[in-house]
Amino acid sequence: MPEISYSVHDEVLADEFIAVLEASTLAQRRPVDDRACIEGMLKHANLMVTARLNGKLVGIARSLTDFVYIAYLSDLAVDEEYQKLGVGKRLLQLTKQQLGRKCKLLLLSAPAAVEYYPKLGFERHPQAWILMPDRDVQ
Repeated sequence: MPEISYSVHDEVLADEFIAVLEASTLAQRRPVDDRACIEGMLKHANLMVTARLNGKLVGIARSLTDFVYIAYLSDLAVDEEYQKLGVGKRLLQLTKQQLGRKCKLLLLSAPAAVEYYPKLGFERHPQAWILMPDRDVQ
């Protein structure tokens, strides 16, 4: 099997992002039917690390960060065919390398990945809150 290549700040097209979301099952929780939203997600992310095999996107770590205090890892998607090969771990390692030494990495886990993150050193944070798009600040 050819070697997977990793890149920081690689250009990612909406179609290939949607394809890896679908191949990873993350599409169940992402707006893959809303192209404008997907394009905005790519345009406004300021840290993306990709994994490609023969040019095909097989994994992505997409983050929003200030690079010194906090990074929100909004997507970690790896094509199911390439899961359990260390691709997700390598994407996270490369993401962390781009951040300052005091920068925390924060994420919301997909239900199926809840047991994955503690194995990589992540700690559960009990004070997380989310305001859904259909709710107003009261």
